[in-house]
Amino acid sequence: MHEHPADDGYEWPTCITPNCGRQLWVSETGRYSCRPCEDQTAKRLAELPGLFTQLNQTATLMRGAARGGGPTSGSKTPPIPPRLEVLSLTAAGGVATRLRDIEDSWRKALRWTVAPWRGNPAQAVPVHIKFLVNNLPWAVDAYESVGQDIDDLRKLHAECTAATANERRPGQVSIGRCPARYDDGTLCRAELTATAASHRVRCGGCGSRWETLNDWRLLRQAQEDVLAADAGVAA
Repeated sequence: MHEHPADDGYEWPTCITPNCGRQLWVSETGRYSCRPCEDQTAKRLAELPGLFTQLNQTATLMRGAARGGGPTSGSKTPPIPPRLEVLSLTAAGGVATRLRDIEDSWRKALRWTVAPWRGNPAQAVPVHIKFLVNNLPWAVDAYESVGQDIDDLRKLHAECTAATANERRPGQVSIGRCPARYDDGTLCRAELTATAASHRVRCGGCGSRWETLNDWRLLRQAQEDVLAADAGVAA
């Protein structure tokens, strides 16, 4: 009959990432988080820039609609419905800020200079992502709070994914009337529509197109110019 060895109280190390707790392999000895958690985090970080770009385009379109949403007929155009989760992710306190906070905590642990302001969120997000990707192998090995950061990145990725998933089924929203002119100088005035997922607009009346974000701004300005001209005639 074989005797079981006495329990010496030793507990095999486990991954500290919340909701993981998996026992570390022998080859992972000394790490704080397991390799599967590291791999999943690296994958999420690689996807975040594209998700943020899509959300930021949507937020820009919504802000543009709210700022210059009047149609050329003189009645008020309803702005593109505000998506609060989109705006909260792209504004101050959103994706860029949450990534910055993780980067700053890693920099402090490494005794590196805390990063200066990186510009607006669209400029900052790729810079923060690059830092986190480059230093993730260090963090899972040597940073005792990495588990919470991995969980925060998981939640951030999930929020961005959910918000962009909703954008794939956008409804058409009226954004005013077409300010383009025909060859004889008359205004088209056909009703224009757009979706919160893209700034591409095509007039079904005259065929005019606005393809880029700069085109969108020009469209809004042209609509405002027509409105101002109509108001002057009315006066």
